[in-house]
Amino acid sequence: MTKAIEQLKSGLTVGYAALGFHGGVAGSVKQQVHDGDTINVRTIGNFGVRFLGVDAPEISFTLPGENRFTGLSNNRWEEFLANPFGDDLSLSTGLLSYLQEKVGPGAAMNHHNHAEAAEDALEQELFKDLSVLGKSEEDFQFFLVFAHEIMDRYGRLLCFINRHQPDPSAPESRPATYNERLLKAGKVIPYFIWPNINPFRKQKSIVEAVIPLGKANDIANKEETLRSARQWLRDAREQKIGIFDVANPLRLLPFEVRFLAQRHPPNRWVIDLGKDDNILIKPQEYYTIPNVEDRLFIPEEYVPLFVEKGWQRQE
Repeated sequence: MTKAIEQLKSGLTVGYAALGFHGGVAGSVKQQVHDGDTINVRTIGNFGVRFLGVDAPEISFTLPGENRFTGLSNNRWEEFLANPFGDDLSLSTGLLSYLQEKVGPGAAMNHHNHAEAAEDALEQELFKDLSVLGKSEEDFQFFLVFAHEIMDRYGRLLCFINRHQPDPSAPESRPATYNERLLKAGKVIPYFIWPNINPFRKQKSIVEAVIPLGKANDIANKEETLRSARQWLRDAREQKIGIFDVANPLRLLPFEVRFLAQRHPPNRWVIDLGKDDNILIKPQEYYTIPNVEDRLFIPEEYVPLFVEKGWQRQE
């Protein structure tokens, strides 16, 4: 089935809809036209949902110059990630050196294995919830919580997602979101992108969500969900589970695989949640923050907001 919203090869994002429902059936033009600039519609097709706050290893992605997704288990990925550098990808000397230690023989299969583990873990959580709620796959429902940005450029909904359980205590206590469950299990990586995580997503305006100077670490330690997410990752690292498996730790982060394949260096600036300073770290210097749970990524279009509030771009 066609996706309700998708990005075409041209880069244009499009959607498909029909006249909305009225009384359980498709409504008429008269029923669904609200006024001269508003019409009620229902979607045709499925929505993709991208989990906020986390990043899972890629099960498949587009190889350079291609539009079709190819599984990371494919030998072409093994060939590419053996040496993914070239004149068509401008990387700083430091980032190049950092990545050279992570690529090479086996990098693609390493990523594929961790991607399969994350996929399996999510499927098991869903099957568990089906059983607990006594639902079939046909009538099982999700509950979605959105942040500042509702949708990405690919037409995927951006949210925190859980099973739909109206009563928080029945048939049992409502569990954490799938985003959080996989993070606890060490199957995914924290991927904190401002302003789509707590406490920033709760602010009344994007301007109010800008972090006050010298308060990044203080906020990260005080806000419960952000503090917990960072601690879960530390626990997984200490226990050597999931992406930190002692025998086969994840070598390349998912967004590293993506920017290497897309031939575009990273473009989000970064704040170190482990410090209370006022420095916006250059996109290609993200790796200088050693722990992934301390990286708060700032989309480049929002950087002027931070500079206006006194934050300084790294020289």
